[in-house]
Amino acid sequence: MKRLPPLLLVTVLTACGPSEPPKQNANVPTVDELAANPERLKELRRQCKTERLTMGDVLCNRVAEATNKRFFGDGKVPYTSPETPPNF
Repeated sequence: MKRLPPLLLVTVLTACGPSEPPKQNANVPTVDELAANPERLKELRRQCKTERLTMGDVLCNRVAEATNKRFFGDGKVPYTSPETPPNF
């Protein structure tokens, strides 16, 4: 009976070992590659909306980042307000 707690401790610590790092998929394009090709980006966005489980989270997350990068740009252009205020 005195051997049970150490045996359980060893079992639990063995099960809690370090996990494998995520594998890099060579077929998944980078965010910059996607942002440079708007036609492909549009098609992948459509596919991610309908088939996210088959496309994979890594690819769909990169597609979302590329879409944001294309929308927001490089961020170096400051906002300039119009010369005349809008009339409401």
